[in-house]
Amino acid sequence: IDLFHKIIQDPNNRQETKENINDRFRMDEYSEDPNTISLYPAELYDEDLTPDIGVEIDEKCTEIYESTKGWGTSEKRLIEAMGSTTGEERKYISLRYEEMYDKELKKLMKSECGSSNFGEALQYLSLGPVEAECRMLKKAVDGFGSNKVMMYSILCGRSNADMELLKKTYYKLYTDDLVSRMGGEVGGDMKKILMSAVQAAEEEFDPDFHTEDKAKEDAEELYKAGQGRWGTNEAKMAKIVVLSPPKYLKIVNAVYADQYGYTLFKAFEKEMGSLGGEAILYTLGMKLKPYETIAKLIKKACAGFGTDELLLTCTLIRYQDLMGHVCVAHEELFEKSVHKRVKDETRGNYEKLLLELLNKVAPLE
Repeated sequence: IDLFHKIIQDPNNRQETKENINDRFRMDEYSEDPNTISLYPAELYDEDLTPDIGVEIDEKCTEIYESTKGWGTSEKRLIEAMGSTTGEERKYISLRYEEMYDKELKKLMKSECGSSNFGEALQYLSLGPVEAECRMLKKAVDGFGSNKVMMYSILCGRSNADMELLKKTYYKLYTDDLVSRMGGEVGGDMKKILMSAVQAAEEEFDPDFHTEDKAKEDAEELYKAGQGRWGTNEAKMAKIVVLSPPKYLKIVNAVYADQYGYTLFKAFEKEMGSLGGEAILYTLGMKLKPYETIAKLIKKACAGFGTDELLLTCTLIRYQDLMGHVCVAHEELFEKSVHKRVKDETRGNYEKLLLELLNKVAPLE
């Protein structure tokens, strides 16, 4: 009730919709009872499941076909058809389109729209959530040098179920072991962190094991690995952060702040400047403050000279279902809407497509 009154009575706040208020309540509930977020429903990928594809999926497929047939493509119709979908719908559309028109949707998007930022985004949207992430990871490691921010933002802070499904699907698509491929692209502490993340070994919270006494021990270990020594032992920090369930990390964070005068976030920010450090901080954030962490990733994609369009595209697509919460967090952190950031950083059909994605789940009033 206090939060509700604060939102609707503060004259300095922008007018809040019912959806905005609900998103704030859900964010507050998450901070009270955190759990690692799963990004895609595993039932979509049950090999024994025959999906019940409704008429609305057929209608979407027809609209996509109509927008691309003949000479030239109607980008406006294509943006409305592809952008106004959710991850769950995209999995079904990718299957159904090929059944209806005997052509793979991803190949159609590439042939019609090329490999521009607009075309790349459409190719990701032509796949289900897991397949899209696999393609993003392959894009991150193919060619000269690897995109390490893309790698850690996809691999770190994931639920065990998500990670197992991601590894299985990556092998199915590319006949390549995800763990070995990612490990071959990085070294040092970054490699240790990513290798911990891809093991899908986060512990299940057990109040008899994850006690305050254990939290004190782990808080001391983290202090010795970071603030309490010259140099930073990111591998030791990663082991605790990656394996610990969010509910337990919340206890460790409180104990750490009480003992040493800093939260884990402040301590990690203070000690870490490397990509490995960024990856640990991102993992911690996705477990304790996921919506704020995603909001910061969007800003990171747009920071400095030039926009990292690949990171921006992938972040908005991957986290689309969470964007209601993320938009609230972004505005509170940066006093700027995600929609405004997209408008400032992108142009043309690419801009229109990203805004369509956002408006599907977080319409701008």
